[in-house]
Amino acid sequence: MISRKNASISKFIIHKVGNKHNDTKNAFSEKTVEFDEASYDLMLPFLLRPFASAVQTYRFNHHANISLNEINNYSSQIFNDEEAFVEVSKHIVMHLYEQSNSANIKTGDVLVALFEGIEFNDITTNALGIFKIENKVNFFQTFLENNSYDVLVQKGINSKKVDKGCLILNQTDAEGNIIFSVDNNNYDAQYWINQFLNIKYADDANNHTQQYIELCKEFSTEIIKTTYGAQEQNTFLAKTIDFFKENEVVNVERFKDELFEEDKHKNEFDNYKKTFEGEQNLIIRNQFDVAERVVNKEKKKIKTDIKLDTNIQIKLDIDAPDASTEYLERGYDEEKKMHYYKVFFNAEN
Repeated sequence: MISRKNASISKFIIHKVGNKHNDTKNAFSEKTVEFDEASYDLMLPFLLRPFASAVQTYRFNHHANISLNEINNYSSQIFNDEEAFVEVSKHIVMHLYEQSNSANIKTGDVLVALFEGIEFNDITTNALGIFKIENKVNFFQTFLENNSYDVLVQKGINSKKVDKGCLILNQTDAEGNIIFSVDNNNYDAQYWINQFLNIKYADDANNHTQQYIELCKEFSTEIIKTTYGAQEQNTFLAKTIDFFKENEVVNVERFKDELFEEDKHKNEFDNYKKTFEGEQNLIIRNQFDVAERVVNKEKKKIKTDIKLDTNIQIKLDIDAPDASTEYLERGYDEEKKMHYYKVFFNAEN
């Protein structure tokens, strides 16, 4: 998570990237953009806003040697020699073009920006931003002609969000440069993260916490809900979040002991964990530190509604993991041949 309070854009350029599968070509600018005040004041937050709430970070990856990672090389060149910004930004676009290995990869504008005053973990640094605008929106433009106003439709960039973007900090740790990435048009998960940037999640508490919560969410959907129902699923998710909130360190064996009463449920979780690790090509640690910011962010995403086919929904409080067990009873009515939920309470709020 970065702070953009004191950030500024020192260099900015726009190119266009094509797709070699449909014969659309790249188009390059030769000069950086000279902003007017209004466009600068809109552009700066537009580019940096996606990273203000980002928790997880990435690091450069390469199967042979990190020094062979193209974007790692290009960002290093710019950090070491800002005069090379324009030429190196073209190489970035050409590398992006080479990754268009499908006709489905969209063409678009590529914005390359050099930022100063980026704050991360109490350190101020500069950073390189690479953004791809794939979708443009229609807007009305009014104009005066022959003493009357008329209107036409034009296409432009939606200032609400970028489609794809990364922020490479000129700051390193033991794993290398710290990188943030967003992809709001995730139609090809391999294209931006793996093929263009070639980055992987950092080996830190943020990533370990994220992976484990994702495991629990998938397990709750595919195993618990399918086998035991939505009430048990929501209870499991609430207890999972509660466990993460109550513990600074997660130990997998202790987690299973607290959440599962029977050994068969522990075995179900172990088996699913192995499947999940194989499908995601990762290994989940048996013990790791909890990242509180990740827990809080993931907690907001979890839906705890029980939706019934009678147009009734029951919303459970994820912060009260025992409430569902104590005050919600599920049964079957033989006369109506329907399932039912019985809710106990003292007063209506």
